[in-house]
Amino acid sequence: MTRFADVAARLAGMAGWLLGWRPDEFWRATPVELAAVLRAARGEEAPDVGVDGGELARLMGVMPDVVRGDSPHPNPSPEGEGLL
Repeated sequence: MTRFADVAARLAGMAGWLLGWRPDEFWRATPVELAAVLRAARGEEAPDVGVDGGELARLMGVMPDVVRGDSPHPNPSPEGEGLL
């Protein structure tokens, strides 16, 4: 019979290697969360719905990326006053 400690150590190693999880992240995750993430990583659970090109374009228009030096505010004040 396999001991819990042996299985847990193997799973913790897999989570660290495959998912980049640190030990505390592994131990905080529930078995259901770990199983779901590993299934998704193996491609066993493809999402039923996704974002199509039209929706992506709409989202990009509503929430554009901000290039350094650009103001994220649609009506910036002169010389950056009031901006973070």
